[in-house]
Amino acid sequence: MDTNSTTTRVLVTGGTGMTGRRITRLLSERGVDHRVGSRAGHPETGTPRFDWDAPETWDAVLEGVDAVYLCYHPDLAFPGAADIVSAFAAKAAATGVRRMALLSGRGEPEAERAEQQVRSVFPGLTVLRCSFFAQNFSEGFFVSAVLSGTLALPVADVPEPFVDLDDVAEIAVRALTGEGHAGELYELTGPRALTFTEAGKALASATGRPVEYLEVTRAEFVAGAAADGLPEEVAQGLAALVTEILDGRNVAPADGVERALGRPANGFEEYAAKAAEAGAWSRG
Repeated sequence: MDTNSTTTRVLVTGGTGMTGRRITRLLSERGVDHRVGSRAGHPETGTPRFDWDAPETWDAVLEGVDAVYLCYHPDLAFPGAADIVSAFAAKAAATGVRRMALLSGRGEPEAERAEQQVRSVFPGLTVLRCSFFAQNFSEGFFVSAVLSGTLALPVADVPEPFVDLDDVAEIAVRALTGEGHAGELYELTGPRALTFTEAGKALASATGRPVEYLEVTRAEFVAGAAADGLPEEVAQGLAALVTEILDGRNVAPADGVERALGRPANGFEEYAAKAAEAGAWSRG
């Protein structure tokens, strides 16, 4: 474990999300002091409120912090994200933050623009440029699709090298607490690409229930996402994002996980088996 004892406190923005939860758990297990940035804040523990859209909350959440995990919600590719995240990074640099890791998306031009803007104010930035999360099927917006047995997307059945967020979190923690990752760009994927049909078969094998892929129109996808509880604006943004990036541009697996961790990336079947054992799809 390449941790460095000079790290005193890590700020985890998006700390209650899919990557943030894993990062905070690993930091706790390793005895690293950390603060979770959230809109609610936690007055009982002295954790101030944090809101990307409220710059007046930034100073308090950065106080005493020397490493920051940047995870912008709902996605770094959404309009305005680059300006907000780079402004926050500049503020963090001015307060003395020494390490920073940014969650980004593979094949997303707007996300890459955000990477460049953040790096312009924080040259030592570590970029975690991820492929489609495997955990979207067990913790994200595809849980109901798996439970219903139909993965409906407004794209052709293209291959995607889904990345396991356990790998991403491990890399983030190493970048935030150890040496050797400053300035790196890690493209993070699984070891091989699967079509959504193949992913469905792996999920079916793990869950014991059929999971099939279905190509739908963009309007049908948005309606389905809204029915699952996503706000209309987020559903529209998600539709735009998936139709842009799931066009075959990200088919080839990358070596970022192995470069950062010194071992192969976790496979999708391994992820599915772990998620099923943990009860991810036990309801429904």
